[in-house]
Amino acid sequence: MDALEMSLLYDYYGGMLTDKQRQCFDLRYNQDLSLGEIAQVMDVSRQAVCDNLTRTEALLRKMEENIGCVSRDLKNRKLLKSILDAAKRLETYPDKTVSGLAGQIVAAAQGFEE
Repeated sequence: MDALEMSLLYDYYGGMLTDKQRQCFDLRYNQDLSLGEIAQVMDVSRQAVCDNLTRTEALLRKMEENIGCVSRDLKNRKLLKSILDAAKRLETYPDKTVSGLAGQIVAAAQGFEE
């Protein structure tokens, strides 16, 4: 899993991690520190940092596997984009009723994006 995917998982499930796990994850993925640098900051061995990150990443993946918030959100975003694209095309339809309803759909869909 790449850093972007890990960051998404952290956004959803980071609150369920311990303080040490959050700190280690933040230093690695948000501050882009090396394992050695993280070890110095946290005053632990490089191996302890590696083990912490490995366990944290596995835990985040397991949470996603069991709960599925990230995959559900990504799926919903894709479906919403499809609805929005179709409604925007219908806004140009010559029938005022159709174009007016399409405008309402666009407005509602954009409200979900915020």
